[in-house]
Amino acid sequence: MLFKTANLFQLLLTLLLFSGCKNNESEEKNTDKSIKQEVELNHANNFNIKTYNDFYLLEVKKPWPGAEKGFTYVLFRENAVIPKDLEYDQKVQIPVENIVVTSTTHIPALEALQEEKTLIGFPGLDYISSQKTRDLIASEEIKELGKNENINTETLIELQPDAVIGFAMDASNKSLETIQKTGIPVIYNGDWTEKTPLGKAEWIKFFGLFYDKLAKAEAVFSDIESSYSEVKKLAKSSKSTPWVLSGAMYKDQWYLPYGNSWQAQFIKDANANYIYADTEGNGSMSLSFESVLEKAADADFWISVGQYTSYSQLYNESQHYKQFKAVQNKEVYSVSLAKGETGGVLYFEQGPQRPDLILKDLVSIFHPELLPNYKRIFFKALNK
Repeated sequence: MLFKTANLFQLLLTLLLFSGCKNNESEEKNTDKSIKQEVELNHANNFNIKTYNDFYLLEVKKPWPGAEKGFTYVLFRENAVIPKDLEYDQKVQIPVENIVVTSTTHIPALEALQEEKTLIGFPGLDYISSQKTRDLIASEEIKELGKNENINTETLIELQPDAVIGFAMDASNKSLETIQKTGIPVIYNGDWTEKTPLGKAEWIKFFGLFYDKLAKAEAVFSDIESSYSEVKKLAKSSKSTPWVLSGAMYKDQWYLPYGNSWQAQFIKDANANYIYADTEGNGSMSLSFESVLEKAADADFWISVGQYTSYSQLYNESQHYKQFKAVQNKEVYSVSLAKGETGGVLYFEQGPQRPDLILKDLVSIFHPELLPNYKRIFFKALNK
């Protein structure tokens, strides 16, 4: 009898130990931080994504130029177990049901993911050009939030969005700080800090996370990337490589993109020579009119001519513009002629998300024989 009792006790002990091992193993799995996959980013340098069992870890490395540190965000599914020792700045449950974005460059990503209806607030509605989103504005489904530099925080807080996608020029943004203190997650987007056209466009993967549509975002970007590559290859087939001037005058200074900028990359990929290709820097460089005239008087084309939409406007500003070969030959192109119904410039809203279409525009300008029937979307010839 004693032998049987001892055997029974040993059996129970074994079962308990086995059960304890199982429970510990389950607990380890629930708190396991091992990365299932690091998402491949082919062009963007300022963010990365790591996927875990039931959440994403999103790191925005450079939210603005010169940022001393980045931000880490957790985007988690319902019932996700987030390890207690995981460090992050904000967390958002996904998929989000409503959202506030703060730049028109964010709108095309929402539309490409078929999530524009989740947008409930935006600062500066008149700047939005896309017809899909304008229809939502017309039906009063998107609230006006004032200006990005001074967002109407009271209205935004009343909306209670699941997340606010913000952007900042530097570390000081009182409106976004106020919003964050109320418990509404503010996520900084740094797509505009990228220095290549495809680098900016790849940020659609950033937006894909908020809707748990990473695969969809990757497919959209892959199509854009392939289209861009095809246009670039077509441009290389041209034997001519014209010289190009870019930028415009503002208060006695000519502002031009640096040679390492995303604008200059477009010119290079369109198989043309940018006059200032050998320069490097952040933002725009400013030069005197005389300096630009001396270097670029014989440029074949002049693009991104600022707010000008006609040659008469150009001449009214200064008759000296007539000294440029591109002006004499009527080869000046502006993005200010393609606008939405409330005056928003299409290029600034849609361009960063569709670099392949910008490149097509430029190839049709620099090498018209390659795209003879192409109708430009962003760049238009100045009116006479």
